[in-house]
Amino acid sequence: MISAREALERLQEGNRRFVSDDRSRDPLTSQTHRRELAAGQEPFAAILGCSDSRVPVEIVFDQGLGDLFVIRVAGNIVAPSQIGSVEFAAERFGTRLVVVLGHSRCGAIQATLEELQRPTENQSRNLHSIVDFIRPSVEGLLTTELRHDRDALVRHAVRANILASANHLRHGSQVIEQLIQKNGLLVVGAEYSLETGTVEFFDGVPEAD
Repeated sequence: MISAREALERLQEGNRRFVSDDRSRDPLTSQTHRRELAAGQEPFAAILGCSDSRVPVEIVFDQGLGDLFVIRVAGNIVAPSQIGSVEFAAERFGTRLVVVLGHSRCGAIQATLEELQRPTENQSRNLHSIVDFIRPSVEGLLTTELRHDRDALVRHAVRANILASANHLRHGSQVIEQLIQKNGLLVVGAEYSLETGTVEFFDGVPEAD
Protein backbone atom coordinates (compact mmCIF):
# COMPACT_ATOMS: atom_id res chain seq x y z
CA MET A 1 0.00 0.00 0.00
CA ILE A 2 1.34 3.43 -0.89
CA SER A 3 0.37 6.68 0.83
CA ALA A 4 -2.06 9.19 -0.58
CA ARG A 5 0.73 11.73 -1.05
CA GLU A 6 2.90 9.30 -3.00
CA ALA A 7 -0.09 8.29 -5.12
CA LEU A 8 -0.79 11.94 -5.90
CA GLU A 9 2.82 12.46 -6.94
CA ARG A 10 2.60 9.46 -9.27
CA LEU A 11 -0.48 10.91 -10.95
CA GLN A 12 1.12 14.33 -11.30
CA GLU A 13 4.27 12.84 -12.81
CA GLY A 14 2.22 10.70 -15.19
CA ASN A 15 0.21 13.68 -16.35
CA ARG A 16 3.40 15.63 -16.98
CA ARG A 17 4.61 12.79 -19.22
CA PHE A 18 1.27 12.79 -21.06
CA VAL A 19 1.36 16.56 -21.63
CA SER A 20 4.95 16.47 -22.89
CA ASP A 21 4.20 13.45 -25.11
CA ASP A 22 6.86 11.47 -23.27
CA ARG A 23 4.64 8.64 -22.17
CA SER A 24 5.96 5.51 -20.54
CA ARG A 25 7.24 2.79 -22.84
CA ASP A 26 7.15 0.14 -20.11
CA PRO A 27 5.24 -3.05 -20.97
CA LEU A 28 2.29 -2.04 -18.80
CA THR A 29 -0.11 -4.03 -20.95
CA SER A 30 2.13 -7.03 -21.65
CA GLN A 31 0.80 -10.57 -21.49
CA THR A 32 2.99 -11.31 -18.46
CA HIS A 33 1.68 -8.31 -16.56
CA ARG A 34 -1.89 -9.18 -17.49
CA ARG A 35 -1.48 -12.73 -16.17
CA GLU A 36 0.00 -11.41 -12.92
CA LEU A 37 -3.00 -9.14 -12.40
CA ALA A 38 -5.43 -11.99 -12.91
CA ALA A 39 -4.60 -13.10 -9.37
CA GLY A 40 -5.47 -9.75 -7.79
CA GLN A 41 -5.19 -6.00 -7.97
CA GLU A 42 -3.74 -3.19 -5.86
CA PRO A 43 -4.70 0.08 -7.57
CA PHE A 44 -2.81 2.99 -6.02
CA ALA A 45 -5.56 5.54 -6.70
CA ALA A 46 -9.30 5.64 -7.35
CA ILE A 47 -10.56 8.14 -9.91
CA LEU A 48 -14.17 9.31 -10.12
CA GLY A 49 -14.24 10.92 -13.55
CA CYS A 50 -16.59 11.96 -16.30
CA SER A 51 -17.63 9.55 -19.05
CA ASP A 52 -16.48 11.99 -21.74
CA SER A 53 -14.57 10.12 -24.45
CA ARG A 54 -11.90 12.82 -24.48
CA VAL A 55 -10.80 12.09 -20.92
CA PRO A 56 -9.50 8.50 -20.81
CA VAL A 57 -8.13 8.37 -17.30
CA GLU A 58 -5.31 5.84 -17.68
CA ILE A 59 -3.98 7.69 -20.74
CA VAL A 60 -4.25 11.14 -19.15
CA PHE A 61 -2.19 9.93 -16.17
CA ASP A 62 0.06 7.60 -18.20
CA GLN A 63 -0.78 4.53 -16.12
CA GLY A 64 -1.21 0.89 -17.03
CA LEU A 65 -3.28 -2.16 -16.21
CA GLY A 66 -4.06 -2.50 -12.52
CA ASP A 67 -2.83 0.97 -11.53
CA LEU A 68 -6.11 2.86 -11.23
CA PHE A 69 -9.60 2.01 -9.98
CA VAL A 70 -11.72 4.07 -12.37
CA ILE A 71 -15.34 5.07 -11.90
CA ARG A 72 -16.79 7.07 -14.80
CA VAL A 73 -20.19 8.72 -14.99
CA ALA A 74 -21.48 11.75 -16.89
CA GLY A 75 -20.68 14.93 -14.97
CA ASN A 76 -18.54 13.01 -12.40
CA ILE A 77 -21.58 13.04 -10.12
CA VAL A 78 -21.70 11.26 -6.77
CA ALA A 79 -24.66 8.92 -6.46
CA PRO A 80 -24.89 5.96 -4.04
CA SER A 81 -23.31 3.55 -6.52
CA GLN A 82 -20.28 5.82 -6.91
CA ILE A 83 -19.89 6.13 -3.14
CA GLY A 84 -20.11 2.36 -2.83
CA SER A 85 -17.46 1.92 -5.51
CA VAL A 86 -15.08 4.24 -3.68
CA GLU A 87 -15.73 2.42 -0.41
CA PHE A 88 -15.01 -0.87 -2.18
CA ALA A 89 -11.66 0.32 -3.54
CA ALA A 90 -10.56 1.86 -0.25
CA GLU A 91 -11.59 -1.07 1.94
CA ARG A 92 -10.84 -4.02 -0.33
CA PHE A 93 -7.63 -2.84 -1.98
CA GLY A 94 -6.26 -0.31 0.50
CA THR A 95 -6.39 2.52 -2.01
CA ARG A 96 -5.60 5.73 -0.14
CA LEU A 97 -6.14 8.42 -2.80
CA VAL A 98 -9.46 9.31 -4.39
CA VAL A 99 -9.56 11.91 -7.15
CA VAL A 100 -12.73 13.57 -8.40
CA LEU A 101 -11.75 14.48 -11.96
CA GLY A 102 -13.85 16.96 -13.89
CA HIS A 103 -12.88 18.61 -17.15
CA SER A 104 -13.24 21.79 -19.15
CA ARG A 105 -16.26 22.25 -21.43
CA CYS A 106 -18.13 19.40 -19.69
CA GLY A 107 -21.25 18.53 -21.65
CA ALA A 108 -23.19 17.43 -18.58
CA ILE A 109 -22.50 20.79 -16.93
CA GLN A 110 -23.57 22.67 -20.03
CA ALA A 111 -26.73 20.57 -20.31
CA THR A 112 -27.58 21.32 -16.68
CA LEU A 113 -27.14 25.06 -17.17
CA GLU A 114 -29.31 24.93 -20.28
CA GLU A 115 -31.97 22.98 -18.42
CA LEU A 116 -31.99 25.51 -15.59
CA GLN A 117 -32.42 28.36 -18.06
CA ARG A 118 -34.77 26.64 -20.49
CA PRO A 119 -36.46 23.54 -19.01
CA THR A 120 -37.02 20.67 -21.43
CA GLU A 121 -40.46 19.07 -21.25
CA ASN A 122 -39.50 15.76 -22.83
CA GLN A 123 -36.17 15.06 -21.17
CA SER A 124 -35.90 11.44 -20.08
CA ARG A 125 -36.14 10.64 -16.38
CA ASN A 126 -32.68 9.09 -16.44
CA LEU A 127 -30.99 12.12 -17.98
CA HIS A 128 -32.92 14.35 -15.63
CA SER A 129 -31.45 12.47 -12.68
CA ILE A 130 -27.94 13.54 -13.74
CA VAL A 131 -29.08 17.15 -14.02
CA ASP A 132 -30.62 16.92 -10.56
CA PHE A 133 -27.29 15.83 -9.06
CA ILE A 134 -25.42 18.72 -10.69
CA ARG A 135 -28.09 21.38 -10.18
CA PRO A 136 -27.42 22.31 -6.50
CA SER A 137 -23.78 23.12 -7.13
CA VAL A 138 -24.31 25.37 -10.16
CA GLU A 139 -27.72 27.03 -10.00
CA GLY A 140 -26.52 29.79 -7.69
CA LEU A 141 -24.11 30.95 -10.38
CA LEU A 142 -27.07 31.96 -12.53
CA THR A 143 -27.90 34.71 -10.05
CA THR A 144 -24.47 36.34 -10.55
CA GLU A 145 -22.96 38.38 -13.37
CA LEU A 146 -21.57 35.13 -14.79
CA ARG A 147 -24.94 34.52 -16.43
CA HIS A 148 -23.95 37.14 -19.03
CA ASP A 149 -20.72 35.32 -19.98
CA ARG A 150 -21.42 31.75 -21.02
CA ASP A 151 -17.80 30.59 -21.21
CA ALA A 152 -16.99 31.97 -17.77
CA LEU A 153 -20.22 30.51 -16.41
CA VAL A 154 -19.31 27.02 -17.64
CA ARG A 155 -15.77 27.30 -16.25
CA HIS A 156 -17.01 28.26 -12.80
CA ALA A 157 -19.75 25.64 -12.92
CA VAL A 158 -17.26 22.87 -13.72
CA ARG A 159 -15.19 23.82 -10.67
CA ALA A 160 -18.24 24.17 -8.45
CA ASN A 161 -19.43 20.70 -9.44
CA ILE A 162 -16.03 19.14 -8.74
CA LEU A 163 -15.94 20.77 -5.30
CA ALA A 164 -19.46 19.56 -4.53
CA SER A 165 -18.69 15.99 -5.63
CA ALA A 166 -15.48 15.85 -3.60
CA ASN A 167 -17.26 17.15 -0.49
CA HIS A 168 -20.09 14.69 -1.02
CA LEU A 169 -17.60 11.84 -1.04
CA ARG A 170 -15.86 13.12 2.08
CA HIS A 171 -19.06 13.50 4.08
CA GLY A 172 -21.59 11.21 2.43
CA SER A 173 -20.31 7.95 3.88
CA GLN A 174 -19.35 6.87 7.38
CA VAL A 175 -16.93 4.38 5.88
CA ILE A 176 -15.09 7.07 3.92
CA GLU A 177 -15.15 9.50 6.84
CA GLN A 178 -13.56 6.88 9.09
CA LEU A 179 -10.91 6.06 6.50
CA ILE A 180 -10.08 9.77 6.17
CA GLN A 181 -9.83 10.26 9.93
CA LYS A 182 -7.98 7.08 10.84
CA ASN A 183 -6.37 5.52 7.77
CA GLY A 184 -4.94 8.36 5.73
CA LEU A 185 -7.50 8.36 2.92
CA LEU A 186 -7.38 11.57 0.89
CA VAL A 187 -10.09 12.90 -1.42
CA VAL A 188 -8.98 15.62 -3.83
CA GLY A 189 -10.62 17.54 -6.64
CA ALA A 190 -8.99 18.10 -10.02
CA GLU A 191 -9.81 19.48 -13.45
CA TYR A 192 -8.51 18.20 -16.79
CA SER A 193 -8.07 20.74 -19.56
CA LEU A 194 -9.24 19.44 -22.94
CA GLU A 195 -7.17 22.17 -24.55
CA THR A 196 -3.79 21.53 -22.88
CA GLY A 197 -4.03 18.02 -21.45
CA THR A 198 -3.01 19.31 -18.03
CA VAL A 199 -4.67 18.12 -14.83
CA GLU A 200 -4.84 20.77 -12.12
CA PHE A 201 -5.31 19.47 -8.59
CA PHE A 202 -6.98 22.34 -6.73
CA ASP A 203 -9.11 20.99 -3.88
CA GLY A 204 -8.03 19.07 -0.79
CA VAL A 205 -4.37 18.86 -1.87
CA PRO A 206 -2.02 18.61 1.13
CA GLU A 207 0.60 21.31 1.53
CA ALA A 208 4.14 20.41 0.57
CA ASP A 209 6.44 19.45 3.43
